[in-house]
Amino acid sequence: MQEGHILSVLQVTPELNAGGVERTTLEIAEAISRAGGLALIASAGGRLEPDLEASGGNLIRLPVHTKNPITALANAWALYQVIKKRKVDVVHARSRAPAWSALIAARMAGVPFVTTFHGIYNARSAPKRFYNSVMAKGDVVIANSEYTREHVLKNYDVDAQRVVTIPRGVDVDAFDRAKISDDDIAKMRESWHVAANDSRVIVFAPARLTRWKGQLPLIEAIAMLEKRRPGAVKLVFAGDAQGRTAYVDDMTSSIAEHGLRETVALAGHLRQMPEAFAASDIAVFPVIEPEAFGRGAIEAQAMGVPVVASDLGGFTETVREGETGFLTPPGNAAALAAAIERMIDLGPQKRAEMGRNGMARARSLYSKTALQSATLAVYQRVLHERAKQRAPDRTGQPVL
Repeated sequence: MQEGHILSVLQVTPELNAGGVERTTLEIAEAISRAGGLALIASAGGRLEPDLEASGGNLIRLPVHTKNPITALANAWALYQVIKKRKVDVVHARSRAPAWSALIAARMAGVPFVTTFHGIYNARSAPKRFYNSVMAKGDVVIANSEYTREHVLKNYDVDAQRVVTIPRGVDVDAFDRAKISDDDIAKMRESWHVAANDSRVIVFAPARLTRWKGQLPLIEAIAMLEKRRPGAVKLVFAGDAQGRTAYVDDMTSSIAEHGLRETVALAGHLRQMPEAFAASDIAVFPVIEPEAFGRGAIEAQAMGVPVVASDLGGFTETVREGETGFLTPPGNAAALAAAIERMIDLGPQKRAEMGRNGMARARSLYSKTALQSATLAVYQRVLHERAKQRAPDRTGQPVL
């Protein structure tokens, strides 16, 4: 990149709806814009478009979420035209389907290609392994946790020096307990049908409503707890079903069968996540498959809320057993109930102490600014390496 040139980065992500991928995309767009660069996002769009505009990003609306090969090739050509017209320096792909189009476009244009593994992809067949492999083709491959990095190195043919770990970050300015008023908390609890004089411990479980997130074992755990300690807890699920109506039906059936209609609430999608965590006593992440990182646990800890999570994947890095929360065997409702009961027995003061431990750790290791700085450094790295490749050797020929 020439001196004085404005950094132009094209991020490619399927949609702009709720989720860690989308939120990270917006945070990097914000960092690029703040640095005086041009932040382009190719996506089918979604409810976070106003947030993208606020971050300084520019939406390039394309159906990059599709797996249709003909549309993917058309997307590749459209992305190539964007790269040339907007003088894009780096292409950054964040999901497999759009990554194939982005890879083709980047190679055609001769610009660096970066990928981020936001998750762990199943590969039970050769075609699926080939489909997944695009994410390992970046000039630099970003893993969102050490767990993810180890998975990438174990399962893909990639030079270890090209795989860097950049944990997801939390906006510690937004997730700041001191900025949440008692009125904010009261309004949030009221929306959950929790009265001001309600003494129940609020258990908050934010996640997409999908089977592997473990909502069903958590309902079973609460049912067990209710038998031992009636009226001890209020469980609040927050998250989108994203079309999984059959699974939501399974959840509501389980709630009804266990007689938990007054104990369990389905709050749907929540935009006021800091207020929701502040209104909670415990945050629970009961996944039954490994979470590559698990941003929600970091957000909870940044808000001073102790965590119960499955002893899997990224949670083994972000939750300190007995210090910031408890880890439980995945899918084990009895163990989950026991961990929540331990939290109840700690009492408000001990839970607050655990929350302060989590807050200090989240702010020191997992800030949004650390994520942004590290990602911008990756862009500079690939641009520097590309410049070295193009620099002429002593014979005057480019080094290829």
